Amino acid sequence: MTDRVVIHATFALERRYAASPATVFAAWADPEAKARWFAGPDAEHELDFRIGGREVNRGRHDGGPMLTFESWYRDIVPNERIVYTSTLSAGQELATVSLTTVEFTPEGGDTRLLLTEQGTFLDGHEEPSWREQGTGNWLDALATELLRIDAQHQ
Repeated sequence: MTDRVVIHATFALERRYAASPATVFAAWADPEAKARWFAGPDAEHELDFRIGGREVNRGRHDGGPMLTFESWYRDIVPNERIVYTSTLSAGQELATVSLTTVEFTPEGGDTRLLLTEQGTFLDGHEEPSWREQGTGNWLDALATELLRIDAQHQ
């Protein structure tokens, strides 16, 4: 029998991007752009970006169980804020439930992005440090996507 354990954790990640809040926000809202930086190359990705909309990202790591990250958008203020709730499942096992707030603040011609996640980590299926590292990797991939978008516009 699996030990039933609950760990609560909150983390905040901050990034500064050399792009306007509208450009950074659009990289979250556009299904093709979001898939490039958020989903792995072999992942399935669906995005319905609206209040009440759903996002699903499915993939496997090294032959492990199917990982399904599913989010529901609760609040969207264009170019300013996104709030969503999410679950992560490994196969049929629920690993985490979380609430995430992403804030976009103009700083000069740049954007300061602050992502705050409050998570409930269940039964040892995921560690808070793993989630924080993975989320940081996504935000770094977003920086690469913004460079690609900038290059297209020049």
